[in-house]
Amino acid sequence: MQYTFKHTNFNVLDLQKSMDFYQEALGLTEVRRIETDAFTIVYLGDGVSDFCLELTWLKDRKEPYNLGENEFHTAFSVSDIEASHKKHEAMGCVVYDNPAMGIYFIADPDRYWLEVVPERK
Repeated sequence: MQYTFKHTNFNVLDLQKSMDFYQEALGLTEVRRIETDAFTIVYLGDGVSDFCLELTWLKDRKEPYNLGENEFHTAFSVSDIEASHKKHEAMGCVVYDNPAMGIYFIADPDRYWLEVVPERK
């Protein structure tokens, strides 16, 4: 039996703000969406892999999500880590930098952490 990764879900307070962030920070774009009276789910893709980030917006939710100690993350690789770091610094979203490992973390508008790593060749 073979399992295949499909998506990761983040619940968000402001769907458009989150979609704008992911477009600007990581180039993710909407792949598909599910709309109901109670919620909207938007799947974002990178245009390369089949893996998606699922953003769920519960329309009645008003308070921020409690992410605990935020000891989880989703990782993205990039071919030019220095240029990427400069871009994210300018956006003000770098929350942790580990130059010794050559990686860093950014946070989205809901404070989910995203790891940025150099592409392995």
